[in-house]
Amino acid sequence: MSTTATEGEWQRTRVVLVRHGESNATVSRTIGGPRTCTGLSDLGRLQAARLADRLAATGEVAADVLYSSGYPRAIETGEIIAPALGVDLTFETGFGEHDPGPECDGLSFIDFVDRYGAPDWEHDPYGVTFPGGESIAEFDVRVGSTLSKAVHRHRGATIVVVCHGGVIDRIFRALLRQPSTGMFELNTGNTSLTEFVHVAPGKWQLVRYNDLAHLSGLPAATVRS
Repeated sequence: MSTTATEGEWQRTRVVLVRHGESNATVSRTIGGPRTCTGLSDLGRLQAARLADRLAATGEVAADVLYSSGYPRAIETGEIIAPALGVDLTFETGFGEHDPGPECDGLSFIDFVDRYGAPDWEHDPYGVTFPGGESIAEFDVRVGSTLSKAVHRHRGATIVVVCHGGVIDRIFRALLRQPSTGMFELNTGNTSLTEFVHVAPGKWQLVRYNDLAHLSGLPAATVRS
């Protein structure tokens, strides 16, 4: 993904990624794609409210624009934090999670493994993990191009994106120029803050990853399979 510009055009841009709150799909152990996502669990809404309280109290994120993916769990999270940021929520489907396709969307994890075997996320990015869904390579291109367009559209601004663990992984790898599979594994928590700053043409700095300070004292979220 290219987010470079000429020296004359370059401006310091801030990208803050917010993973959505705990979802009903995670609690029910199902693949919650864009067709079957039913939004946040009760705990997920409480997590998002905690984040909103933090953002309102600290003013640490002076957002110029707020995006969410088109998934209900991201939209709900965005709607809860938008008043604290003082900006309207804009939907951008390009920030959606890895699309499992219509055949796998809504399956339980157990049924998916029974039908297709354990997924392989670590080797061939062009391989078929979700029959009828996106490959990792296609997911990379979609997320990378969506972010690139947003950064160029809002150059010099603070861009907040409410999205998904997989999307944060894709952006993390793209901006830090890491391979699309393997090497490391991220475990991004619900409503966590991850922040990058465009510090020079073609160069991004990771400021923080998985900042969850606002969730202190809450029950633990459901562990993802």
